[in-house]
Amino acid sequence: MSKSTNPASPASPAGELGKSLRELRKQRGMTLSEASERAGLPVSTLSKIENNRMSVSYDKMLRISRALGVDIGQLFSPEPSVAPPAGPAPSGRRSITRAGSGYAIETSNYAHLYPAADLLNKRIVPIIADIRARTLKEFGELIRHPGEEYAYVLEGTVELHTELYAPVRLAQGDSIYFDSGMGHAYLAVGDGACRVLSICSGDAEHLIESRPDLL
Repeated sequence: MSKSTNPASPASPAGELGKSLRELRKQRGMTLSEASERAGLPVSTLSKIENNRMSVSYDKMLRISRALGVDIGQLFSPEPSVAPPAGPAPSGRRSITRAGSGYAIETSNYAHLYPAADLLNKRIVPIIADIRARTLKEFGELIRHPGEEYAYVLEGTVELHTELYAPVRLAQGDSIYFDSGMGHAYLAVGDGACRVLSICSGDAEHLIESRPDLL
């Protein structure tokens, strides 16, 4: 069985997401209005993302990838990436992400780092998140996306708020597994750094197709 090794790209400048999104949209002959309608996002929001005037959360990236008919990894770069071969046989593919590398996205609530961004059609999406918001008012609307999510606290203390359960505090080394279709928010507790390894199930296409009612 052959194996392919593809080192992850170094942390990308914030502007590359907007550039990739614009290129993918134009490649498909879609206007900004058409893409925003398919994604269920205001035209102004999509325009700001393309022009690097707004950060984008994971759930919005899922909507955009579905609208463009691409894997979420292609939003990081419109260039072809490594996808598994057709058929049930093991592909042997892998991706090594060195310390400090990956695809970085800054939002008001999180600093997200996406390891293995070079692989398409992943069945899980790993995210390393530095939590910034410390109150629900600061966080804003709860986020939700199809699938399930596992979170492991790497540093600090995190308070997880969800629609159906009372808030729960998780210290370093604690973890939680939950339905990510349920509205949720990670909040940092205290003044120190808070970092979480979050693993979301399914690639972009299957995540959305499994729960289209949430978009």
